[in-house]
Amino acid sequence: MLEDKVAIITGGTRGIGFATAKLFAKQKAKVIIFGSKKESVDRALNELQKEGLMVDGYYPNLNSEEEVVAVVEKIAHQYGHIDILVNNAGISANKKIEDTTVTEFHQVIDLNVNAVFHVTKAVVPYMKKQQNGVILNTSSMVSIYGQAAGIGYPTSKFAVNGFTKSLARELGPDHIRVNAVAPGVINTDMVRALPKEMIHPLIQTIPLRRIGEPEDIANAFLFLASDMASYITGAILSVDGATQC
Repeated sequence: MLEDKVAIITGGTRGIGFATAKLFAKQKAKVIIFGSKKESVDRALNELQKEGLMVDGYYPNLNSEEEVVAVVEKIAHQYGHIDILVNNAGISANKKIEDTTVTEFHQVIDLNVNAVFHVTKAVVPYMKKQQNGVILNTSSMVSIYGQAAGIGYPTSKFAVNGFTKSLARELGPDHIRVNAVAPGVINTDMVRALPKEMIHPLIQTIPLRRIGEPEDIANAFLFLASDMASYITGAILSVDGATQC
């Protein structure tokens, strides 16, 4: 479905990003993952290469415009084009507002919002030159309903939704589609760390009676990245087992 497409995936070393990188590579895309540090990128690349998947990787500081621009330029020069960007890198938060420091709040906004801006801005000129491209963002179910603590996280995801919808309108004339996926409760490291007595009641609140897998979100990204979604832009696709209904 993505043969010969060049795809950059931020936060691609684990969880949803890793599952998306693996699926895109299996669908014949040329995948480049971004991670937070060399060790995590090398570990992810080794895992993917063991499965016969050739994926490249970098670890720029996503809040450094200079580093991001330099890496994106290198990728564009090496591959000749950039077709897909998945802005997936992010961090969560769960403290009450009175316990949250200014630094902690800014850390969430920096990675979940500002980094999305930096990488997207670096990629857009290449997509405009091609008059074609797909930008996908990881939102969250809390971008619609909020959450009871960790105010920075839902704030950042509300921002991602606004970024997605507005950029879809801006870039539509250049044949660049912009969408987001809003995952529900997903079986990532953070959820697996929760005690079983918390997980079971949580599952009972989900109409499908299970938590999602990273592959569920990767499948949604694949659909939106493919030509099957050629007339879909500005959408926030909920993948949450009907948690939000």
